[in-house]
Amino acid sequence: MSEATEHVKCLIIGSGPAGYTAAIYAARADMHPVMYTGMQPGGQLTITNEVENYPGYPDGISGPEMMEEFKKQAERFNTDIRFGMATAVDFTGPVHKVTIDAKTVITADTVIISTGASAKWLGLESEQRLNGYGVSACAVCDGFFYRGQTVALVGAGDSAAEEATYLAKLCTKVHLIVRRDEMRASKVMQKRVFNTPNIEIHWNSETDEVLGDKGVEGVRIKNVLSGEKTEIPVTGFFVAIGHTPNTQIFKGWLDMDEVGYLKNEPGTSLTKIPGVFVSGDAADKRYRQAVTAAGTGCMAALDAEKYLAAKEVEEMA
Repeated sequence: MSEATEHVKCLIIGSGPAGYTAAIYAARADMHPVMYTGMQPGGQLTITNEVENYPGYPDGISGPEMMEEFKKQAERFNTDIRFGMATAVDFTGPVHKVTIDAKTVITADTVIISTGASAKWLGLESEQRLNGYGVSACAVCDGFFYRGQTVALVGAGDSAAEEATYLAKLCTKVHLIVRRDEMRASKVMQKRVFNTPNIEIHWNSETDEVLGDKGVEGVRIKNVLSGEKTEIPVTGFFVAIGHTPNTQIFKGWLDMDEVGYLKNEPGTSLTKIPGVFVSGDAADKRYRQAVTAAGTGCMAALDAEKYLAAKEVEEMA
């Protein structure tokens, strides 16, 4: 690792609701935060068409617009926002080292991790082309727009079962596409799915194509045993095959679960490394909402401020 070129009091890795909220609080506390946005400034919300469940926006707002407003508010308090990606970390000493874009090393008294998580996709061209135009990876975020309509959802785990039952309360019918002849979800979640009359399960099936030109008009599924293809008219297509937390660079440094979600001290943003804090979807595999991410961003900044204050007292003693 090359020599550090700059030292900062507070370094925020990643943008999105958690990162920008952390920046607002840290900047107001005179921590002079420097934020590196990552390759997708604004995070997952930048691929979300409409956000109607964030308090303070009674008429709704597009995800990109909301993130632009978060950014402006962070900049108003003089957050130094830079485009770049953290590619390596070194948390061995009391001063933390973070490499940006594999070349620039920043040292920091505190580091707030807000790297988020990325939805797993099927990898279909039509899925990506119609993303935000009927294709979604968040039923809780976007299900409302399909009230009274027919939708399809892919997945077989607890998240898929939860999202299918959630959509079933809003939609006339939910087609659940399951690749095997059984679900991976817990028995209690499976029972909920089986007891919901407007969920139709397509066993041993995979998505062949999402149909539609400017919006989702249907889905073509393929039976993995017979090869038979069936077209189902739907207006919404949801993918619930899991998320991947963007935490690979912290492997070996911070505790994480088997999937890669960072572990923190319950009720706080504290990790096992003093001065390193985590917020947002990098640690949250349960809620994954903009408003909860923002709340943990606030917590991380307050925890970082408290850590720095305690450190100053120690140095004075």
